Amino acid sequence: MAFSAQYPDRTWWHRGKAYSRLELIGDAAIHVVGLLITVAVGGYLLAATGLQTAPDEWPIVCVYVASLLLVMSVSLAFNMAPVAPVKRLLARFDQAAIFLLIAGTYTPLLALLGDTPASTIMLIAIWSAALVGIGLKLIVPQHFGRLALVLYLGIGWSGVIIFQSLASVLGQSTLLLILAGGVAYSSGIVFHLWERLRFHNVIWHCFVVAGASIHLWAILDCMVLQRL
Repeated sequence: MAFSAQYPDRTWWHRGKAYSRLELIGDAAIHVVGLLITVAVGGYLLAATGLQTAPDEWPIVCVYVASLLLVMSVSLAFNMAPVAPVKRLLARFDQAAIFLLIAGTYTPLLALLGDTPASTIMLIAIWSAALVGIGLKLIVPQHFGRLALVLYLGIGWSGVIIFQSLASVLGQSTLLLILAGGVAYSSGIVFHLWERLRFHNVIWHCFVVAGASIHLWAILDCMVLQRL
């Protein structure tokens, strides 16, 4: 009873209604798939860029792969953790890590623009906004929920501002993959918010893993495949 009083049915970090065993198994399975894709493709990306196609840009690629691996790992830990104080802590890192991944994904793409005013300004703006979001989620996660959602979407789609510049250095296949990944992430939000739908969390994470995998392939495409 004391625990129930401390953690009400509806909080910023827990839905309150317990997920069924099938939902938890499905959620764990999709997270494991995401982790396996990250390790396999991300590992190849690191090896190929470091040893062959982009040794000078390898540290930047490391930032991206590390951010993706962190998001997948923390999300798995949070969603599988029992309803306990540790889940509240994991929720902070789970939601903060998303900002890190968004900024980490943009970093190698902007690096391809070279040392230009547009790329420098965008890189500073994206990381600044991401750090603000990380701070909100780590320090006051129970507040500014709508602002955080706006930041997620705003930072994620900010690349349209310099679309022409990106289109001039990225191949058509990379651009299409980036767009498809963004659509997957954004579409999944509908299911994330549709809490009455059974398996809504599993479906949401399917979209997340799909978006992350597509963006991983986009980075692989522009950093490795187009340079072979």
